[in-house]
Amino acid sequence: MASALGWAFADLDSLSVSADKDTLTPEDFARVRDLLKLRPMQMALFLKALVGTEEMLKMMVEAIKVAKQNG
Repeated sequence: MASALGWAFADLDSLSVSADKDTLTPEDFARVRDLLKLRPMQMALFLKALVGTEEMLKMMVEAIKVAKQNG
């Protein structure tokens, strides 16, 4: 689990995401959005199974707060 999570988000950098987004065709962007559609729910379910409902809620809310501040 830890290894997969480390690889999934190892080089996450919003500047790189923005640069990549700028190069996508509308069709490719739609395909990426479709691939991402279920990821937040999957992460919430993963966290719920791992740390329980209350801790999952805390973690997800904190993640949203941080993302909003850094957006």
